[in-house]
Amino acid sequence: MPIDSGRHQDASKGAAVYTPAALAVYDLFVLGFSNSFVWNCPSRLMLDLYDRHVSSKHLDIGVGTGYFMDRCRFPASPTIALLDLNPNSLAKAAARLRRYAPTCHVGNVLEPVDIGSAGFGSIALNYLLHCLPGDLKSKSIVFQNMKPLLKDGGVIFGATILGRGVQHNFMAKKLMRAYNARGIFNNLDDSQEDLEAGLRANFNQCTIGVRGCVALFHAKN
Repeated sequence: MPIDSGRHQDASKGAAVYTPAALAVYDLFVLGFSNSFVWNCPSRLMLDLYDRHVSSKHLDIGVGTGYFMDRCRFPASPTIALLDLNPNSLAKAAARLRRYAPTCHVGNVLEPVDIGSAGFGSIALNYLLHCLPGDLKSKSIVFQNMKPLLKDGGVIFGATILGRGVQHNFMAKKLMRAYNARGIFNNLDDSQEDLEAGLRANFNQCTIGVRGCVALFHAKN
């Protein structure tokens, strides 16, 4: 797939922060401290999403460190594909999940995706959407781009930090401003309503729950 467009350049800003040093403390700072005390959505709720929705053929997009895939309950002998703009994240997650021999793909979900495989029973977009450029009305192109990779009845799921319609505590307000100023986040205008509109435009079933600043969602046809 082409990865030299303007959209790719914009999307890469959110991915570039994941250096080896940042990934070394990601689980502790983001999944431990920030989720519980900044965004008020404990990581166990995201792990529960994985436990409920992962399938024997799974695609993970925006893989972080592979934390949730490492801990969730996959069916026996799953086939796992990893897609990310950042090779550091892919390498970290692939090493962590080496028992599953995942395949790795560098790509931009704001463009049509071709990873040489389809028919996935589950696709995860965990903490991806708030890192992409634009608002949720434009970022919802991701759902359109992922649909061809899902098998009939397959589920897409994930979590994203919202900028509007939720309560941000003092630390959340500070981090939101700092991350958006640096281009790590692009979510000041992201709302549950726009997330739901994007999901319903592409899937005939969707469920969204909000905990703290975070929307947890799943959808399918």
